[in-house]
Amino acid sequence: MFYAYILKSRSRDRFYIGSREDIAQRLETHNGSRAKWTRRYQPWESVYQECYETRGEAMKREQELKSLKNVRRFLARQVKSGL
Repeated sequence: MFYAYILKSRSRDRFYIGSREDIAQRLETHNGSRAKWTRRYQPWESVYQECYETRGEAMKREQELKSLKNVRRFLARQVKSGL
């Protein structure tokens, strides 16, 4: 299984959108000392994820999520709809 996901920084008002097969390991990487862009906004927490059969589907959804104008509004609608 592959995932498209959204992380939220607990220390700053930032979101990170990505896709990966092992989401738990990827979250560890984002919170680790070797992370580049995400290091300055640590710690990160997973706030949203979608599961896909193929890497291509997950990567396509990642790009769709990145094209959102307002990630907060998207997340609020997901919570409101019960997802």
